[in-house]
Amino acid sequence: MLELINVGLTLEGDNGEVQILKEINLKLEQKKIYVVTGPNGGGKSSIAKVIMGIYPATSGEILIDSANITKESITERARLGIGYAFQQPPRFKGMKVRDMLELAAGDNNVNPCDLLFDVGLCAQDYLDREINASFSGGELKRLEIASVLARKLKVALFDEPEAGIDLWSFQKLTETFERLNEKYDTTIVIISHQERILKLADQVIVVANGKISEITDKDKILGEIEHLDTACRCRNACEIGGKANAVKCDR
Repeated sequence: MLELINVGLTLEGDNGEVQILKEINLKLEQKKIYVVTGPNGGGKSSIAKVIMGIYPATSGEILIDSANITKESITERARLGIGYAFQQPPRFKGMKVRDMLELAAGDNNVNPCDLLFDVGLCAQDYLDREINASFSGGELKRLEIASVLARKLKVALFDEPEAGIDLWSFQKLTETFERLNEKYDTTIVIISHQERILKLADQVIVVANGKISEITDKDKILGEIEHLDTACRCRNACEIGGKANAVKCDR
């Protein structure tokens, strides 16, 4: 289990210190999918970065399996089983897919073919390909997930994995997360505001103004989204039928 206890984050801004996160309390259980959502700038990505150690917490504690890792480095957290996947996956130019997966696996006994299968890619088509500009954004995202699996992580953090990919790749991405949740014991934390990502969640964590405003199930959040969609459509219909020159929606 990963636990955050009264975690705060303050960073230096142009006009002095800025408090990014305030009193974050979370308990993330094994083999569950958590989706962290909320408005842009609300602090959701910062939570993932604090867990990984990219941003050191300025207050509170972070525990994994009851061990305090608050002061540990990124490297040590990675050794303990925490991994972070960026919005834009790194391109290991000139490296073959097989070599990248073996590098990611380290001493772990994993089969690169199985890893590719788990993320919906054919090993025959990919293992000996060099990673270069010919790979699509969706392919790179799934290769990065495969490298995460190779490390046999306890906690995998994904920051807006849907960014920069097309609709087909997005569908494959959601299928990949579903497959991972069925097969592996990893705790999956996804930073996203996409409705189809929210549908994967065991729990949804809503973050706004640097605080957790709500921890709830996906059905409640999806119901609220549907209500907003209905209200938005009604408002647009009224404006189209009236004298408005443009359809306005402040959702």
